[in-house]
Amino acid sequence: MSTTTENDLPEVTPSRQSGTEIIRRGLALSPAIKDGLGLTIVLAVLSTIGGSVVPILIQRTVDSGLGDGGDVSLGDIGGFLAIAGVLILVTAGIAYWMRIRLFIASETGLAQMRVDAFRHVHDLSMLTQNSERRGVLVSRVTSDIDQVSQFLQFTGIQIVVSAGQIVVATVIMAYYSWELTIVVLVCFLPLVISLKWFARRLSDAYDIVRRTVGEMIAVIAEPVVGASVVRAHAIERRTQERVDAGIKGNLDANVKAQKLVAVTFASSGVAGGLANGAVLAFGVILGVAGDLSMGTVIAFAFLVGLFVGPVQTATQVLTDAQNAIASWRRVIDLLDTPADVVDPGADGATLPDGALGARFESVTFAYPGGPDVLKGIDVSIPPQQRIAVVGETGSGKTTFAKLLTRLMDPTAGVVRLAAGSDAGVDISRVSFAELRRHVLMVPQEGFLFDATLRDNLLYGRKDATDAELVDVVDDLELTDWFAALPDGLDTRVGQRGESLSAGERQIVALVRSALADPAFIVLDEATSAVDPQTELRATRALDRLLHGRSSVTIAHRLSTAENADRILVFEAGELVEDGPHAALVDADGVYARLHASWVAQASLTGKHAVGPAAPSLPGQA
Repeated sequence: MSTTTENDLPEVTPSRQSGTEIIRRGLALSPAIKDGLGLTIVLAVLSTIGGSVVPILIQRTVDSGLGDGGDVSLGDIGGFLAIAGVLILVTAGIAYWMRIRLFIASETGLAQMRVDAFRHVHDLSMLTQNSERRGVLVSRVTSDIDQVSQFLQFTGIQIVVSAGQIVVATVIMAYYSWELTIVVLVCFLPLVISLKWFARRLSDAYDIVRRTVGEMIAVIAEPVVGASVVRAHAIERRTQERVDAGIKGNLDANVKAQKLVAVTFASSGVAGGLANGAVLAFGVILGVAGDLSMGTVIAFAFLVGLFVGPVQTATQVLTDAQNAIASWRRVIDLLDTPADVVDPGADGATLPDGALGARFESVTFAYPGGPDVLKGIDVSIPPQQRIAVVGETGSGKTTFAKLLTRLMDPTAGVVRLAAGSDAGVDISRVSFAELRRHVLMVPQEGFLFDATLRDNLLYGRKDATDAELVDVVDDLELTDWFAALPDGLDTRVGQRGESLSAGERQIVALVRSALADPAFIVLDEATSAVDPQTELRATRALDRLLHGRSSVTIAHRLSTAENADRILVFEAGELVEDGPHAALVDADGVYARLHASWVAQASLTGKHAVGPAAPSLPGQA
C-alpha cells in the first residue's frame, strides 16, 4: 500500500470571506448573542447620550455662573450640577446593565459555538482529522473562541458606544459651531480614508497570528504528552528548539501585527492633536469676534474630547476586531469543513440484533490525490466467524478495518453488514449510534482518560452499575487482576492511563469493550511488550471477549492467525489469499512465506510456535 503524506490529506482550509461576512456568519451560528441585542444597543445609546449631555450642562453652568456683567446665578449653577450628577449616576447604572446583558448573551452564544465546533471535530473522518495537528484543532475550540468572546464583551460594545458618541458629539458640535465642526472633521479625514487599508493589512496579519497560536499550542502539547519519550531518548534540547521555534513564530507574527497597530495609533494621535489645537485656535478667534460665548468654547472643547477619544481608541478597536475576525474565521472554517463520513442520524437504517456478518463488494479506497490503497476487495465474513487479517506494513489491512467500522468511506464499492444470508445493509446508511452499538473497534492502544477505572469502563456503557462492571471483569477471568488494584473501581488511572502498565491499559480496553457487548468486534491487536502474567491475562480475556462474536483482528502475531477460523492475507492493497491457517501454509504463497519467516525468528529467539508471547509477523511489530 502506498503511503500518503499529511499534505495529501484534506485540510481545514482558510476562507477569504470579508470581515462583515464573517461577523454575519458568526452571529448566525450563535443566535443567543442576538437575543435581546436590540435592548442592549438601546442601553448603549442611552449611555452615550447621557455622557454627551454633560458638556451641554457645563456650557449652561459656565454661562449662567458668569452671567451678564459678571453676576452669578447660584441657583442655576446648583440646578445644573444636580442634573449633571443624576445623569452621571443614571448613565453608570445603564452601562452596568448593558455590560451584564452583553456578557450573558455573548458567553451563552459562544458556549454553543464551542460545543458545535467540538462535536464537528468528532463528525469529521479520521482522514480529515489526521490532516490537522491536534493542538491546532484544540486551539480553534478554545483560544480562538476566547478571542471572539473578548471582542464581543469589550470591543464589540465599545464600537457601538464610540460610534454613538461620535455621532452625538458631531451633532452637538454642529449645533454650537458648524465652523469648528468642519475643522475637526478635516483633521481626521486622512485617517478615516486610510482605515480601510489598515483594516485589510491587519486582517492578514492577525490571520497569521491566530494560525501561529494553534501551531504553538501543538508544539508545546506534544512533548508534554510524550515527556517519557523525550527523556528516554535524551532529546530535550531538540524538543526545546522546536518549542522555541513555535513560540518565536507566534512572537514574530504578533510583532508584525503590532507594528501596524502602532502606525494607526500614532496616526490617530496626530489627528487628535491637530483637532484639539485647531479648535482652540479657531475657538479663540471666534470668541474674540463675539460669535461664541466662553461657556460654548469650553463646552466645545469637551465635545471635541468626546469625538477625539473614540477615534483615537479606534485603532485598538480595529486591532481587536481583526484579531477576533481572524479567530472567528478559523472556527467557521472548521464548522464549514464537510464531514466526508456523514451520519444519517435518525433517518438511518437499523441493524438486526444478534450475530452480524459483513460483506465487501468491489471495495476500493484511495486517499485524496493518491493511488488506490485498497483495490477491488470482494469478501464475505459470516456471523460469529473469527477472522485474522495479516500482511506486511502498508499492505492495506488497517484501511480494511477502518472501512469496516466506517471511520472512512470507500471511494468505490459498498461495505454491508448482514445477519445470516440476507442482503445486508449498506454501512453508510446506518446511523453512528446504531453502528457503534453493534460494531466496535478496539484500537491497538486503548485510550484511557484521567479519571477512575469506573469512569473509564463506563465509556463502554454509561448506565452500567458497579455490580455489572464487576460481573464483566469476572466473565473475562480478570478477578485476580481486579482484586490487586489499590482502590478497586475507584483506582485512578492517571493521564492517558499512565498509572497502569501497558498490559493493564489493554485489559481495561477489553473490559470496556465487553461491557459495550457488540455483535461484531474489530481489533487492532496490541504489540506492547508486557510481563508474561499480564500477557496471559490479556490473551485469556480476549478469547472470552471474542467467543460467540464475529471478529476481525489485525494480527501482529502468527499465534493469533493460527487460532483464527480464517485468515485474510493482504499485499499491496489486494486480498491475495483467504483461508484457514493450515491450508494457507500448504499453498506455499504469501502467508506461507510470512509463516516461514516467523518460524525462523522463533527458532532464533527460542520461543514456541504457539503462545501469548509468540513473535510478531515481519514488518508488523
